[in-house]
Amino acid sequence: MLISFDGFTPQIGKNVYIAPGASIIGQVQIGDNSSVWFNSILRGDIGPITIGQGTNIQDLCVIHLNEGQPVIIEDNVSIGHSCVLHGCRIRQGSLIGMGSIILDNSEIGENCLVGAGSLIPERKVFPPRSLILGFPARVVRELTDEEIESIYQNGEIYKKRGLLYLKNQHVD
Repeated sequence: MLISFDGFTPQIGKNVYIAPGASIIGQVQIGDNSSVWFNSILRGDIGPITIGQGTNIQDLCVIHLNEGQPVIIEDNVSIGHSCVLHGCRIRQGSLIGMGSIILDNSEIGENCLVGAGSLIPERKVFPPRSLILGFPARVVRELTDEEIESIYQNGEIYKKRGLLYLKNQHVD
């Protein structure tokens, strides 16, 4: 559901799948070929949320921010089921594992993998190609080229699945 708020209407690109139950509110911009899955909430009621092209926000995610702390999720990012992202930046080609929490003014570098259930504290910045694990999270090692390719393949699966839903979904 797209909800205008305080004079702002979500801006949705081409071939974007928004699942039933998802709420996209206010200052949200979503790039082409992206998807927002069942019961996720993107709450741009205080400031902007920018989602790049080819990015997927999986089921039950919450994305929000404080004033002056936008959320920027770049191109070809996968946000796993039940993640909470608040006032942070995720660089292109990264995968955020299921149930992870990323707090204000944190940044995940390009082509990173954040393991499921990780907590990224406020103001934490991680370099590109990092495997990030833990509660609180830390860099464990650099990702291999094969692991980075696997992240991109995961994103491609979601792009195809989103297009399939756009063509075939019938809500009764």
